[in-house]
Amino acid sequence: MLERLHQILIKEFIHLFRDRRARFALIIPPLLQMLIFGYAATYEVNHLSTAVIDLDHSQEGREFLARFTSSNRFQVRAILTDQSQIADLIDHRRVVLVLQIHPGFAALLRKGQTAPVQALLDGTDSNTALIAIGYINQVATKYSEDYQLERAGRLLPAAMHFAPRIRLEERPMYNPNLESRWFFVPGVIGTLLLLSVITLTAFAVVREREIGTLEQLMVTPITPAEVIIGKTMPFLIVGLGNLIVVSIAGTLWFQIPFRGSPFVLLLGTILFLSSALGVGLLISTLCTTQQQAFSLGFFYVTPAIMLSGFGYPVQSMPEALRLVTYLDPLRFFLVVLRSTFLKGVGLEVLWPQMVAMALLGAGALTLATLRFHKTLD
Repeated sequence: MLERLHQILIKEFIHLFRDRRARFALIIPPLLQMLIFGYAATYEVNHLSTAVIDLDHSQEGREFLARFTSSNRFQVRAILTDQSQIADLIDHRRVVLVLQIHPGFAALLRKGQTAPVQALLDGTDSNTALIAIGYINQVATKYSEDYQLERAGRLLPAAMHFAPRIRLEERPMYNPNLESRWFFVPGVIGTLLLLSVITLTAFAVVREREIGTLEQLMVTPITPAEVIIGKTMPFLIVGLGNLIVVSIAGTLWFQIPFRGSPFVLLLGTILFLSSALGVGLLISTLCTTQQQAFSLGFFYVTPAIMLSGFGYPVQSMPEALRLVTYLDPLRFFLVVLRSTFLKGVGLEVLWPQMVAMALLGAGALTLATLRFHKTLD
């Protein structure tokens, strides 16, 4: 048996690396995708195209707007003189934010009253709008605090030494600068592994069936179980190789720390790849052409990424979808990736994710094997 498996593995690796396009697809696309997704996938919003309109023309208004022009979060592209210009700028996407200071802004501040400032945002991109509102509130709150302290210092300088204050001391754990790239890059590693392994495995058996070599293979003394193992093992090794390549790219290029144990990451990857291999093999048994395999693989991968918590918290999804996510091995693998990279935790914390991936992998491989036997019969 071992000798037959050895020969099948040699055959698969020769077939895999003989194709120039396959060699290129194994190395270059994962690296390019890591670089592209690593820069593109982020919650941070910088250089937000902004227009300002100051109808108060006061020193306070200019100081308030200066807080925005000095921040890299905002990029002032237009200074308006009339409110009628606002709609045209937003409709043509020249700006996504307009800050408007109403007349009497400074007078209200000098009286110690609340001075409203209007922020008009393009709500078609709700995520960017919500993040921009958070940035605006931070700038407005800081300006308000500084103005109140300065005003109190002028009116009651002696009392300033006894004025009670509350200072929030922030201490983000595992990600001191709250860089969203530290959250996304480990997620990109998981999604790239899923995509590559599903695609390779789904095409493997279908390609054999299209060119007629699968029937020739089955008339040999090789058993169906040996065929399945021989078809999946090379892609498991390829998946582990891709993990090493993209992980090195993530840690060296994007400076993502790796604080955990390589053994824990390796174990989690093997369990995850077993699930992906089972799904890919099941897809291959359901399809007769490579085009069908590509379409069905895409149909599986897209929801798997969306429901995994890659970009959106699982906890914010409806209850019915949260139950569906328990069938998604990528959900558990992303927890393992982010925890080993950023937190440095071990099996004493990650064992529930490991057990879940083991169960999903066993189920997927079992279904794929039964389906494979049925198609041969």
